Amino acid sequence: MRFYTHQHKFYCGIDLHARTMYLCIVDQESKILLHRDIKTDADIFLKTIAPYREDIVVAVECIFIWYWLANLCSGENIPFVLGHALYMKAIHGGKAKNDKIDAYKIAALLRGGMMPMAYVYPSDMRSTRDLLRRRTHFARKRAELIAHTQNTNHQHNFNDMGRISRKCDRAKTDLAERFTDPSVQKSIELDISLIEHYDKLLNHLEQELSLIAKVHDADSYFRLRSVPGIGRVLGLTILYEIHDINRFPSVQDFVSYCRLVKSARESAGKIMGSSGKKIGNVHLKWAFSEAAVLFLRRNPEALKYRAKLERKHGKAKSLTILAHKLARAVYNILKRKEVFHPETFFAK
Repeated sequence: MRFYTHQHKFYCGIDLHARTMYLCIVDQESKILLHRDIKTDADIFLKTIAPYREDIVVAVECIFIWYWLANLCSGENIPFVLGHALYMKAIHGGKAKNDKIDAYKIAALLRGGMMPMAYVYPSDMRSTRDLLRRRTHFARKRAELIAHTQNTNHQHNFNDMGRISRKCDRAKTDLAERFTDPSVQKSIELDISLIEHYDKLLNHLEQELSLIAKVHDADSYFRLRSVPGIGRVLGLTILYEIHDINRFPSVQDFVSYCRLVKSARESAGKIMGSSGKKIGNVHLKWAFSEAAVLFLRRNPEALKYRAKLERKHGKAKSLTILAHKLARAVYNILKRKEVFHPETFFAK
């Protein structure tokens, strides 16, 4: 956990909403100088904080509408702090909770050097990262359609449809014709039509994202592609979710951010279990979990290594360990600016 500890003359805490924003500005002695509810408007915001622009820092909790405020502060050379929502327990506790109280708590955390910081992703790559996450959403919707088609086939106890995710296999037979009920036929036709539509969208989108990635950081992108199991989509996901590997001081910080380690709860020398499973990047967790499975394909040395892990830790945990090891390898690849070396990866 990182805290914002820089000193300023004024501290502005904002409880941000889509249409309104509650501002609280305090000085170094924690005296409230302004407590006001205003419209979510850039001009009104700048006019409100104008008397304190000499030396002010702005903080807001990390919710889905912070982009415009971060861009505004960056353009106006105003220090901006994004509070980590899962660490900011102080503003969610207490007997009473409202916008006025929350804004003051954010300002107080900021002034006291106890504001937990989330990463402010750069605006020039932010839209591409969000588009990539949207691509993941579409891919999952496509997978749901495939699963529904196969489940319908199992309901009627018919022969296996084959790999209907591939267009060439779908073209071999009319999948809807195997059902006699017109309603079921229509349902299957709709599923197949949507699957084919998603195929076109995803293929076109992946090609565009690959070109954009080469513009942003072609070297890192191709280094990631040197890892067996990391293809175009996983390479794009890892590249854009990390952005800058130097923001992680150590490999332990990186794998923790990827949700690949357990956080133990300990008190008085006793372990009370684990927590913090949702703290970290869910997209990197998915990417390295997928990469661990694909890493084993047509890779005898990897299968041998996984079998060794499986004998010691079990089937499920062996994949988690492999994903953890791949994340460590990616960290070193990006940090040292080199490609994947199997002999180093499998070294004892």
